[in-house]
Amino acid sequence: MRQQQELKPIEPGEAKEWYLENRRGEIADATYQAHKYRLSPFVEWCDGEGIDNLNHVSGRHFHKYKKWRREKGDCKKVTMATQLSTLKVFIKFCESIDAVQQGMSEYIDPPTMKNKEDVNDDFVDAETAETILRYNRKYNYSHRGHVIFELLWHTGMRNGALRSLDVGDFHPDDRALEVQHRPDEDTPLKNGKEGERVVSLKPKVNEIVQDYVEHHRIPKEDEYGREPLLTTRQGRISKGAIRSACYRATRPCKYGLGCPHDRDPETCDAANSYHAASKCPSSHASHSLRKGAITHARRMDIPIDAVSERMDVSADVLKKHYDKRTKKQEMETRRGYFDNI
Repeated sequence: MRQQQELKPIEPGEAKEWYLENRRGEIADATYQAHKYRLSPFVEWCDGEGIDNLNHVSGRHFHKYKKWRREKGDCKKVTMATQLSTLKVFIKFCESIDAVQQGMSEYIDPPTMKNKEDVNDDFVDAETAETILRYNRKYNYSHRGHVIFELLWHTGMRNGALRSLDVGDFHPDDRALEVQHRPDEDTPLKNGKEGERVVSLKPKVNEIVQDYVEHHRIPKEDEYGREPLLTTRQGRISKGAIRSACYRATRPCKYGLGCPHDRDPETCDAANSYHAASKCPSSHASHSLRKGAITHARRMDIPIDAVSERMDVSADVLKKHYDKRTKKQEMETRRGYFDNI
């Protein structure tokens, strides 16, 4: 029988804050925010169950919580897996601060993901991207939304990296962008210093960014006296604004195609509302551009190491989450290496 330890009372919400503060210095900001988000439903459930002291939590409670999350209907299997995995780490931390009995984390059993069930297949294909680029180069040339799409598609960078760029990080003579980790000035990179790199630009993309800086960039400084490359009237663009720009740009009715969902663009909320573009079933977030850009690079036979370094993603993660080639496309990519042997 497991020996009972002397526990110290603590509310679930307070324990969550302790955990997050303990992890703050050791995980990336994006991971910190993800853990904060994933633990919120558990704190909400505890409140609904009248659990105001984690000392009273047992293995049976975790079973009831898992059932509650599943019955809410807003939790896919992959979401359940990530939330329960984070909860398991959180309860392990609670064991270390005498908030729950030792071994309590062993009662949490996240679902096992098989056959790439944890992979999101939503990505922008090259044909769609090229159609959007042609439209923007003709009708929206070098405006902010155009530059966002050009850079995300061409470089495959995360929207956090794009947001971090200053005017001084753009080197038009070298046709390059310098991506830097500056966490003390609100522009961290997901992988910290390891994510720093210099990214080359095609001549046309370089020209578009130059024209944006000279003609359409709103001249603003951020609170640290830096000159962001991408600005709004408030200053440095937010990651949310970058995502919104991608949703707007990828609506078929907004880049010259008809609606594939039989909606009337005159009355469709997603077509007419600046903030409702994500409601279009065909629209895509910035991360889908990143996936599409990485997949396109692999289909063009660019070596995996080059893609990994340029787009700041490990080879293993790239293969699992970002390379959306079919088995036949992978074969065609390999064909050139073996036909002449």
